[in-house]
Amino acid sequence: MNKTLVIIPARGGSKGVPNKNIKLLMGKPLINYTIEIARSLFNDEDICVSTDSNAIRDLVEGLGLKVPFIRPAQLAKDSSGSYEVFIHAIEYYEKLGRNYDSLLILQPTSPLRIKEDIQEAMTLYSPELEMVVSVKETTANPYYLLFEENENGFLEHCMKGNFIRRQDCPKVYEYNGAIYVINIKALLSKPISQFSLVKKYVMPTGRSLDIDTPMDWLMTETIIANSKLS
Repeated sequence: MNKTLVIIPARGGSKGVPNKNIKLLMGKPLINYTIEIARSLFNDEDICVSTDSNAIRDLVEGLGLKVPFIRPAQLAKDSSGSYEVFIHAIEYYEKLGRNYDSLLILQPTSPLRIKEDIQEAMTLYSPELEMVVSVKETTANPYYLLFEENENGFLEHCMKGNFIRRQDCPKVYEYNGAIYVINIKALLSKPISQFSLVKKYVMPTGRSLDIDTPMDWLMTETIIANSKLS
């Protein structure tokens, strides 16, 4: 039986939206949306909020969820990568004698994902895969709308194809940042960027907002406000 460790990575610093993980979104700290959905599906002992911030730790523990550690300083820099953060959490639990088969990464910046999104992504996962990742269909199709400059300084399509209409182009997807189901054995052998056995879980654009800028924040507030009215 697959045993899953849920990691909610939550740095204290943020340039686009200062202190966004604890900033109130429609009256509730942003991170609370992700914690609530994780706790609706998993036991608290299998949920790890990995943070470098005492303020985030205090907020999370005020909800009754224990934060197992404060992330080491070398993993709390702007240049720190997610890979090292995940490995640190895996090794922490291994030292406690708790071994997991897969990771479920839920970033706090994706508050619009719903319980069913996580359940369906988890259903797609199997030990033969390296990862299941949530995506949305991109509107900026490289066969039609994206260009790059060639050696002569002229623009040309990023992807070649004789397509007259955008609808005729192959579907192209982009990670939306909401859900990552990762095979731990694969992660211990290579970084995510080198994964090839990856399956997609497609989410609608309306639930795929990944908050990185003040405009993202305003759009998310609007979506939540309208959903409460419907």
